[in-house]
Amino acid sequence: MSVAPILPERSEWTVDDLGDLPKDLPYELINGRLIVPSPTALHQDLCVRLLLALEVNCPVEYLVSIDLSMRVDRRNEPRPDVVVIARKHANRSPVPVEDALLAVEVISPTSTFRDMYDKTKVYARAEVRSYWVVDPLRDRITLTEYALGADRQYSQVTQAEDRFVTEQPWKVSVDLPALTDRLHSLRATEEQ
Repeated sequence: MSVAPILPERSEWTVDDLGDLPKDLPYELINGRLIVPSPTALHQDLCVRLLLALEVNCPVEYLVSIDLSMRVDRRNEPRPDVVVIARKHANRSPVPVEDALLAVEVISPTSTFRDMYDKTKVYARAEVRSYWVVDPLRDRITLTEYALGADRQYSQVTQAEDRFVTEQPWKVSVDLPALTDRLHSLRATEEQ
C-alpha cells in the first residue's frame, strides 16, 4: 500500500522548494501555488492521441511529449498535457520554456480556471508561440488555438469541434469527432 507524501504547509512555493519534494511526485507550480494533479485514464488517452496527431509531421529537430515540466521562473513550473520542445532537451526535466513551440492543455473538471486563465498568462509571459486548449467536458470536444502576439498576449486563431487543421507549429490535423466518439465510447464502457 502506497502512502501519499505529506507536503510541508506553505502558502507560497518557488522552484527552489521543489527540490524537497519526492522525485516521483508529479507536480505543477503555477503562480507560487503547488498543484499535484491526478489525471484520469480518459484524460491521458486524449493526451496521447493529440501527441500522435502532432508527431505525424514533426520535424526531426523537435519532440512531442506529454506531462513534462517546463521551467518558467521562480514561481512557475507548469506541466503541459502535451508540449512540443527542441529535441536537444529529450533527456532533461524541467525543460526551459523558451524552447517550447506549443503547449496544449486538456481541461478537466478541476483545472478549467487554471488552464483557461492562469496558465495562459504564464505561457504568454514566457513567449510560448502557440497554445491549444482542448475541452472534452462538453458534448463535443472542442479545440481552441491561440497565437502569441507582439504584445505577449494570446489571441484566438480558431475554435473547432470538427476536423481541426493548422499550420502551426507545422501542418497538424486532429479529427475531433473521432476523439469525441472514442471518449463517449470509453465513458459508456465505464458506466456499465
